[in-house]
Order: sequence, then C-alpha cells, then structure tokens
Amino acid sequence: MTSSAAPAKTRPPAVAGLFYPGDKARLRTEVEQLLEHAQTRSLPVPKAIVAPHAGYIYSGPIAASAYALLVPARDRVKRVVLLGPTHRVAVRGLAVPSVTHFATPLGTIELDVECLRELSACAAVAVSDEAHALEHSLEVHLPFLQQVLDEFTLVPIAVGDASVEEVADVIDRLWGGPETLIVVSSDLSHYLPYRQARAVDSATCEAILDLRTDIDHEQACGATPVTGLALAAQRRRLPRPELLDLRNSGDTAGDKDRVVGYGAFAFYES
Repeated sequence: MTSSAAPAKTRPPAVAGLFYPGDKARLRTEVEQLLEHAQTRSLPVPKAIVAPHAGYIYSGPIAASAYALLVPARDRVKRVVLLGPTHRVAVRGLAVPSVTHFATPLGTIELDVECLRELSACAAVAVSDEAHALEHSLEVHLPFLQQVLDEFTLVPIAVGDASVEEVADVIDRLWGGPETLIVVSSDLSHYLPYRQARAVDSATCEAILDLRTDIDHEQACGATPVTGLALAAQRRRLPRPELLDLRNSGDTAGDKDRVVGYGAFAFYES
C-alpha cells in the first residue's frame, strides 16, 4: 500500500558541538546538570517563558532556571511555540520552515505542520527554510525542551523585521490552553563592560516585568518577540511576570571586559 503522507524532511542541528555538546550522552548529562543546579523557587508552571540562547557555558544556567519550572508539566504540554530573532538571514515579518522535523543529538522533534501551514497564510508570515537552517536562537532551546517534556510538537518561528502587533497577533493565534507553551528566545545587552551591562540589563529587566513594548535591540537581541509577548500578555491581562534569573557572561564564564546579558522570565495566566 502506498502512503499518501508527505515524506519527512528534517532540519539537522547547526550548532551542536559549538553552542552545546554534539555528543548525545554528553549533551544529556550537561542539560540534566544545568537543571539540577538551576536557581529556582517554588513557582507554578508558567504559560510562557523568556530565556537566553547563547552557548550553554554562558547562558545555560540562566535558561535552566526557566526550564526547571516545566518539569511538573512534562505530560501536560503537548505543543511548544518557539519564537526567536534571526541572526543570519534577513526576514521581513516572521518565517516558518517547510520541514516536518527539527533534530538535535537527543533525537528528532515533530513539527506541527498543520499549524505552520495555517500560519503561512498570514500576511506577516513567510515560509523560509533558509532563515531556519543556521539559526541558533531557536536550536539551543530544543535540548532543554526534549529533557523536560515528553511527547510534544514544535511550532518554530524566526522573527525578523516585524512589528510588535504582528508578533502579538501570531502569539494570540497560537495561545491555546494548558497544552501549549510559549517560549521566547532572547539575550540582553551585548559586549558592554561588566558594570555597564549590569545597569543596562537591570533597566531592561524592569521593562520586561512592566510588559513594556518599547524595548529596543540594543537592550535585547530578541526585542521584537519579547515585546510581542508583552503585548499579548497585556491583551490577556496577565499579571506581572516573574524574574527567575538575571546574570551575564561575566558571572558565568569569568571574562568581565565585554559581556553579554541574560535573563529568564516566567509569564503566568491568572
């Protein structure tokens, strides 16, 4: 019997061995250790998180503080909407891939192809495998998701030159119920001296907690998806988010001359 299903197409990992270990056993061990040592408090499972996307040696501990909160929802979360900024390919609006799976050394993740097909009909959304092929801002989150969740489908969205409203509209469209998790990928300030970075990142942190939509890309490389989430949170009258961790590469990797800032935040429904 001939199957009518479309053949699977997989995006292979692009930054395995660079941003995180390329060996399956080493990667699993490193993610497990990051989660075990995460700075967490007794908080409920969030509806959405903001977490950084640098190499694990730099931002892994901060990202882990958000992902550790998802462990109690291991069986509940069935779909993850993942938005991150584009770093290599210019995109007008938002870009979704045409592939059916994303892969990491931990295995493959099935994409919600029906959802992606529906999104591609939106005026602000284009289909671009090129935008996703080498993009690390999404990929570095995948091993964390694979470790803390069981079976789930993924909706990966690369955010380029889009308006806050365009991003918020897409997030609103995908909001769903308890089965859906929203993940926004962003680092904070880049290559400032340690003390200056601390001051800038502290101000950016307050802006994120206040759900402000005027954060710029000097404050956060993922400013567009971050502010899109903020606007969606405003529309839904979500309470003030929780700051989970705020550090920089000078805190995690030692060099304080030119650091990159990282923050992790949790958004809750009432």
